[in-house]
Amino acid sequence: METLQFKTNIKCGGCIATVKPHLDQLAGVKSWEVDTLAADKILTVEAADAVKESDIINTLSTAGFNAERI
Repeated sequence: METLQFKTNIKCGGCIATVKPHLDQLAGVKSWEVDTLAADKILTVEAADAVKESDIINTLSTAGFNAERI
């Protein structure tokens, strides 16, 4: 299991609702959360080792959001 963190532009509950189906369907992702109170809107993902950071970045891009690994 690996913990990945990303700086995002996910800023509210509506944004979270938009990305939820995308992240929930990504194979290997066990759990995720976004800290919308943090300045960098940190997305924390608990995932199997097989999940690559590019998988998460591409999934968020498909949902219309940016992500940068931190």
